[in-house]
Amino acid sequence: MMKMQYPTADEVFAIFRQLNQIPRPSHHEERVADFLCQFASRLGLEYDRDEHNCVVIRKPATPGHEKAEPIVLLNHMDMVCVGMNDPLNDPIQPVVEDGWMRAKGSSLGADNGVGLSMALAVLQDDSIVHGPLEVMTTTNEEDGMTGAAGLSTDFLKGRKVINLDSEDYDTITVGAAGACLQLHRIPFVPEPAPGGKHRWYRITISGGRGGHSGVDINKGRASAVVLAWALLASVYNDYDFQLSSIRVGEANASIASSAEIVVCVPSGEAAEFVKAQEESLNEWIRNEYGENDPDVRCHIEKCERRDTVIPMSTFEALLTALEATPQGVVKMSEVMEGTVETSNNVGVIKTLPDHLLVSTHTRSFVDDDMTRLAKEIAGNFAAAGATSETIMTAPAWQENTGSAFLALTSKTFGDVLGWEPRQVAMHFVLEAGYFKQKYPGIEIACIGPRILEPHSTSERLEMHTVEDIWKVLVELLKRLA
Repeated sequence: MMKMQYPTADEVFAIFRQLNQIPRPSHHEERVADFLCQFASRLGLEYDRDEHNCVVIRKPATPGHEKAEPIVLLNHMDMVCVGMNDPLNDPIQPVVEDGWMRAKGSSLGADNGVGLSMALAVLQDDSIVHGPLEVMTTTNEEDGMTGAAGLSTDFLKGRKVINLDSEDYDTITVGAAGACLQLHRIPFVPEPAPGGKHRWYRITISGGRGGHSGVDINKGRASAVVLAWALLASVYNDYDFQLSSIRVGEANASIASSAEIVVCVPSGEAAEFVKAQEESLNEWIRNEYGENDPDVRCHIEKCERRDTVIPMSTFEALLTALEATPQGVVKMSEVMEGTVETSNNVGVIKTLPDHLLVSTHTRSFVDDDMTRLAKEIAGNFAAAGATSETIMTAPAWQENTGSAFLALTSKTFGDVLGWEPRQVAMHFVLEAGYFKQKYPGIEIACIGPRILEPHSTSERLEMHTVEDIWKVLVELLKRLA
């Protein structure tokens, strides 16, 4: 390992703390875009902001390196907000324990706030040697990638990109799955709640680990969608009941960790209903998920009467569509051992005034397979009387693994940290596919610190890996200059 001196990552963490005071759920990035523009203005740097609130900040080269090829530091400014009562106003409360940072009761936003903080720290530190720099920050990466998709073809000048949106510390990500996000709407007209002797119950599923619907999809975790379907299918077969409302999941890009369902049953069946369903579902959960998701539980309790119920035909349509829709791993790769090739995740189900809304996130390294499966899923919902809307289709991405740029990135890891990273393709979606389409000749290397359980309340960041990736980034910029 070479003996080198680098600025500490203290400013990276300081900027990350500032970002965590700015609410930034997908589709609501105005305030963080304001922060980036103000950050650039304070440093006297040129910036552009487009109609989607994407921001690029340009910093001239270190004197003597003006002829170097421009380098792009790529990140996104939004985050998946899980566990927050009010994502538009609640700040993140970070806690550091045993070398890890997490948030109190919510997702941390390390995906992709830490990478963005590194890029901003480079802009702020004039001791770092680099060629011409562009810090490119997109919007809505987590729920549609509309920021990257809407970029103009002249918004970016550089053709070598260091993407800091990665969660695998010991790898360079050189490929990512494509994705198709769809929203399905099953229309209904609410019916008056039944009179007579009925009792009302709230069914709650909680304690699931949840997680990223791409990288965690093959870890055997309990999706609250699957649990809710199993319970409701059982209730449908055994009881005279009616559904009043359903809410499952927290975000389109997450494995659902919770659910709340309100039903009413005739009084004569009430006691049996509570005991039988709670006990049987929890026994099944323990047997099926006890090792991988030990804390998930179902609880049924009395609740207040509701004024309306969902028509039985609508409920039956939901059950039918969900039964026909794959949930989890669809196919493992035959060429990348241990890698999921194709998957689908039902992220959210919720009751709206005149329809049930269901989101599905289909991913694959094979674009044709992704498109085919997404069409099949839309067909399942169409057969149930639903309409489907494609919110986002992102192309798969594969970098040229023999490029000199990747070789230099890998060697820099070796020289700085004493080991060379693996080159991997990941079953999550990156904006790289859009950048490949819009900017011919672009090359992308994706690196970052270790982040576990993103898109969940268990999200945590290993602190020393931030220091290490920061050193690699500083040295790589110097070598590229």
